[in-house]
Amino acid sequence: MKRLGVLISFSGDGGVERMVANLCTEFVRDVQVDLLAIKSAGGHASRIPDSVNLIQLKAGHTWRSPPEIARYLRQAKPDALLVAKDRAGRAAVRAKRRAGVDTPVWVRLGTNLSAALERKDALSRWLRTAPMRRIYAQTAGVVAVSQGVKDDTLRVTGLPESRVHVIRNPVITARLDAQAAAPPPHPWLADGTTPLIAGMGRLTQQKDFPTLLRAFAALQAHTPSRLVLLGDGKDRDALQALAAQLGIGARVLFAGFQTNPYAWLARARLFVLSSAWEGSPNALTEALALGVPSVSTDCPSGPSEILDHGRYGPLVAVGDHAALAAAMRATLADPLPAATLKQAVDEYRATTSARRYLELMGLRAPG
Repeated sequence: MKRLGVLISFSGDGGVERMVANLCTEFVRDVQVDLLAIKSAGGHASRIPDSVNLIQLKAGHTWRSPPEIARYLRQAKPDALLVAKDRAGRAAVRAKRRAGVDTPVWVRLGTNLSAALERKDALSRWLRTAPMRRIYAQTAGVVAVSQGVKDDTLRVTGLPESRVHVIRNPVITARLDAQAAAPPPHPWLADGTTPLIAGMGRLTQQKDFPTLLRAFAALQAHTPSRLVLLGDGKDRDALQALAAQLGIGARVLFAGFQTNPYAWLARARLFVLSSAWEGSPNALTEALALGVPSVSTDCPSGPSEILDHGRYGPLVAVGDHAALAAAMRATLADPLPAATLKQAVDEYRATTSARRYLELMGLRAPG
């Protein structure tokens, strides 16, 4: 049986961690999987199946991890090493040089880096992107989670197009429908009289929940409703203060991180993605997979691809709360059928995604 090493820092409860857990669950059906964890913080690390060989690195930080990764490469001799996140990718390339092995290193990128760095100063952007041109040239290739991430990666790294591949995120798992059918965990979910709107993600600048709160406040004049935010983060206090200032505090529920957000999401009348930037937004994909009508900002990158340029849900400018409120109102009034939304994201099944990774890395025959 082929052997695959997977390197990641489980540094929280974000989408990258969830996607790697989903991939490992599928990979282990076909290959032996060693999961090298630089950190194991957050709930997703606990979802790794026992059939995956979990190796907890002692370094505790990406920059201190190359010696341990090099030791693993020399001793285990995996057929490939898949790395999630840019900084871990750099550590893996350094470790490969140190180990003196020919293990192909593949880097998975889940964020539009240029958009993420847009608010940084010029020196910070240069320090982050300049090394990528040299380091990524030493990899077997890069996996981008969307065409937008691929286009951005090509610009940043200067790699030839043949070295950067698009594989959709493994969002839709076999457990999704069962999780969605779990009993409603809050009274709001059982109340069919008041429309429930959902947002999901870390409460950080990237997700731009202030725009969603302002749009939701504007919506109340026409469509009285409730809003639940699934996720936690450093901006929680500021967002709660803004909700109170907007006079919607009683209509907004900050539900925090949920081990099963799908029991909430499946009962929403509408899902809203208000992000300033993304790679390929998993929450939007999950909402559509559950048949939940959705609207999104047209941020770089991913939403336009998932919603097929507005075919499966409106796209509005980043930060435009008035346009977002109008799109929310229109979608609540005239939603697309659930079956139409579900078929729109069929490409994002975990089984399909994992198979394409293994085929790309030469660990499984095509077909």
